[in-house]
Amino acid sequence: MAYLLQDLNQNGIPLLLKDIHSAEQWLVKRESIKRTWLDYLGELPERTAPSYEVITTTVLADHTRLHIRYQSANTDEVTALLLIPNEEKLNAQPDRRLPAIMALHPTSPSGKEDIATPEGRENRRYGLELVRRGYVVLAPDTITAGERITTQAYQTAHFYERNPAWTAVGKMLVDHLYGVDLLCSLAQVDASRIGAIGHSLGGYNSFFLAGLDSRIGAYVSSCGFCTFMGDPTPDRWGQRDWFSHIPRLSEDLNKGEVPFEFHEISALAAPIPAFYYSGQQDSIFPNWRSISEGMEDLYRLYQFHGAESSFRYVLTNGSHDFPSDVRDMAYQFLDRHLHNIQND
Repeated sequence: MAYLLQDLNQNGIPLLLKDIHSAEQWLVKRESIKRTWLDYLGELPERTAPSYEVITTTVLADHTRLHIRYQSANTDEVTALLLIPNEEKLNAQPDRRLPAIMALHPTSPSGKEDIATPEGRENRRYGLELVRRGYVVLAPDTITAGERITTQAYQTAHFYERNPAWTAVGKMLVDHLYGVDLLCSLAQVDASRIGAIGHSLGGYNSFFLAGLDSRIGAYVSSCGFCTFMGDPTPDRWGQRDWFSHIPRLSEDLNKGEVPFEFHEISALAAPIPAFYYSGQQDSIFPNWRSISEGMEDLYRLYQFHGAESSFRYVLTNGSHDFPSDVRDMAYQFLDRHLHNIQND
């Protein structure tokens, strides 16, 4: 399934539904995409039962913030903030169970603090805003961020010294899968209504997670989708001096090839309700025309599934940001699909 970058840049993205005429044919193709993706990610170890410990508890006016540490693969531990709405929100539910969100942070040294505390940056506090809307929110630190910095923020060399056959993307996904396990185990959470949201690094982690975990009922990706096609720096995904996502990709890129296109990885989550946002002035992912082409083809897949109302792509002339008006649209989308509030 390898593609020549030159062909992508000249001829456009590979169409998801090319020669696909039935749901069965799509499932065969989807399985092929998934096998390639997992092969590049490296190991996804079998998970153990969820467990966590509470480090500190902070009771705030509208929610309780638990600073926790939960178990992940290979005896590793993930530091996170668990935000639980106040009793008024819980009592409003007949069974005292609320929808929950995996809130995945962007590339910030502070990690979870950036999205789940008042000290987070402007336009990044989506974890905090969602708990105030009545969601239980889990905001974990990814490897190399927040309390999980070993040498320097977003330096993965130490990880690869210990895990040469794995990838940073695979590791992040396993940590997030354990996070979903944790949410499903909580008495305050309705395990049938779990979503994911993220910006930038968190944005692609969001759709990566949804593609591998059918428990995700809806997700939001802000400035996290980018195609290889038209990308001026496609080696961002391979071996680098700082955060190396999938080192093996550098071998392919050096040959002018890629093993997949990223709308194919997004397609693994279809027809899960999906909200994507991109900005035409995004300096990190500047190839917005190619991104839009990928989104258009992904929308056709949702149409194929009869789920076009479950897909939304928003493009503005904005920068690499998650502005308030777009966040409002994203929250309404999540409300519609997870909170059963028809305001979208």
